[in-house]
This record gives sequence, C-alpha cells and structure tokens, in this order.
Amino acid sequence: MILAFGVLNIILLVWQLLTGLHVIRVSPRVHRKTGIALVASAAVHAGLALLA
Repeated sequence: MILAFGVLNIILLVWQLLTGLHVIRVSPRVHRKTGIALVASAAVHAGLALLA
C-alpha cells in the first residue's frame, strides 16, 4: 500500500511539473486540484510509512 501511494505521488509530481511548465496545457483549476491531490496522497503516504 505504501508503494502504491509512492508511485501515485511520483505520477502526480511529474504531472504537476509538466502542467506547471506548460509542457501540457491544462486550466489552472485542473493544475490546482491535482496539486491538492498530490498533497493529500503525500500525507497518506507519510502517515502509512510512519505507522509501518
């Protein structure tokens, strides 16, 4: 489960970088919502890692 959240974080991080650098054009709303999803999944990932 921890590994799955780690992979998800990497995917979301790459997405944020590509959309932030305008390599992939998306609306600011999509960029913001995926950023919030990245923070949430990183928090869950960290919490699970601390409990393991």
